[in-house]
Amino acid sequence: MSSGPAGLEAQPTATTYELGDLVPLAWAGRVRVPHFQRDFRWQSQDVLRLFDSIVKGYPIGNLLLWVRRQQAEEFTLGRLKLTAPPHDESLWVVDGQQRLTSLANALSTDGHPYKPFTVYYDLAAREFVESPRSPERHHVALPVLFDLKKLLTWFRTDGMDASEYFDEAERVATALRQYKVPAYLVRQDDRDALTDIFDRMNNYGRRLNRAEIFSALYSGEEKGADDRLTLARISDNVAARTGFGSVDTGTILASVLARRGPDPMRDIRVEFSIAGRRTQPEFPDEDQLTAYSQGEEALVRAVTFLIRDAGLPHISLLPYRALLVTLTRFFAHFPEPHPNNIRLLRRLFWRLSLVGPMVFKGSFTLFSRTLGSKIRPGDEEGSLRAMLDTIADARPVMPGAERFRTNEATTKIILSAWWSLGPRSLTTGEILDSQSLDTLLGADRTAANAAPMIFPRVKSPKSRLWPANRLFLPTASDPVSEIPTLLTHQSPEIDDETWESVLASHLLDRDVAALADEDRDIFLARRQERVLQQLNGFLRRMAEWEYEDTPSLDSLDLDDEIEESDLPPAPEVD
Repeated sequence: MSSGPAGLEAQPTATTYELGDLVPLAWAGRVRVPHFQRDFRWQSQDVLRLFDSIVKGYPIGNLLLWVRRQQAEEFTLGRLKLTAPPHDESLWVVDGQQRLTSLANALSTDGHPYKPFTVYYDLAAREFVESPRSPERHHVALPVLFDLKKLLTWFRTDGMDASEYFDEAERVATALRQYKVPAYLVRQDDRDALTDIFDRMNNYGRRLNRAEIFSALYSGEEKGADDRLTLARISDNVAARTGFGSVDTGTILASVLARRGPDPMRDIRVEFSIAGRRTQPEFPDEDQLTAYSQGEEALVRAVTFLIRDAGLPHISLLPYRALLVTLTRFFAHFPEPHPNNIRLLRRLFWRLSLVGPMVFKGSFTLFSRTLGSKIRPGDEEGSLRAMLDTIADARPVMPGAERFRTNEATTKIILSAWWSLGPRSLTTGEILDSQSLDTLLGADRTAANAAPMIFPRVKSPKSRLWPANRLFLPTASDPVSEIPTLLTHQSPEIDDETWESVLASHLLDRDVAALADEDRDIFLARRQERVLQQLNGFLRRMAEWEYEDTPSLDSLDLDDEIEESDLPPAPEVD
């Protein structure tokens, strides 16, 4: 076993920083984030909890800072664009990036407008809140609260009506500025030692995910890092090129690895070295940059197949991540499959969506490893047949539709079935395309914002949860609160023929839509019948359980099976 880096030349020194000193250091460019842990992944609730802990005096953990010389440079920290002056002792964050980035942005007037840093303090409720739609007189923005001069000005102007809360504001402002953050300072020139520390810290105790550790291990030198392809940039590129939404970096990593070998869950620490590997890579002479760029291309082909051929417009409708990983491997080795094989691949995708979790016991690892091993380079037909054979004994099933939850696979399948109807706007009659869906959802992980509830209150709690009580409306223009009225009152801007198409795109007709005013329970019962009928029809078309999985004609070597001597003689011509 290799001993790795030699270790630190000197033990870290311990110190503390008050936030009133540390945050301005970050704004001045003295605090940097090494590129090997650049990705920021906190959500709004994480930032709110951080500030709540600070004001309550709870510990928020130690920082580990790498003290090193820095040249003058422009860089970004979260949403902040900063200029770092040259300095002999700048602070590079080895552990604590999420916390420091959140503090520097949420307390800055430049970072505060952007999620997840848009945090206010509710002086009346005495709690931190996320960007209220219409801030009230007792809501004060964090950049104001953090700066005493700004806070005093605020109470004389915008907060004039909140003067009774001055003592509370002063208490919280003082708690913020004087909060002490413990830190360890490491002085070490060996970058390998720092990435080794990073790896160990995130494999014991509080763990980072596999993609983040992989990114750290193969981060390369600091120079040129902004221009290099990373897992996060692959995700951004795929989203920009396809409109499919943001694929999480864990799935990106598994897809990149699946392209290079059948097991995407193999040991990542020897991925780009021959020594220590149990199996030979399928692309042995490939460097990391090529692996990333070719992985992106294979991912784009897989996503294009999902959108164009499988009827799945967005990542939020993907039933299982392992399906995308498997497709990426297939399209890496077979970039332009035979048209009949595209149909077989679509059939495989939907069958796996229905029975895959039962066959592979709900395991991402077993799912992706088993199917990955069936994809053999150079054998397109054999690979497809081998994958289909893994579920040959599975009994065809249709999913139930008793409840609608956008984070569950069944609901994602239902939404895909609805997408095939070409859902239309209730106010304009226009077909809502995938660009509209992508714009509405943004970086959302589910399609919740595109599937509003029709009746938030109905007599039967059971029917309230039915898919029948939802519409697929991938647009921000239709007022969600007015859906029942929109269903029963045709817009004067929509002609009768178009209105019939609008209703049909949501599994309705005029008679059923009228029940939205007359009897909600009967409306939901009628629509639920149509939901089940349409879902079953969609899946029969897509999974094609009753069809034989025949290979393409091109794969049948008919010419080799008939010798010329076996042919009848040509007729004589007079």
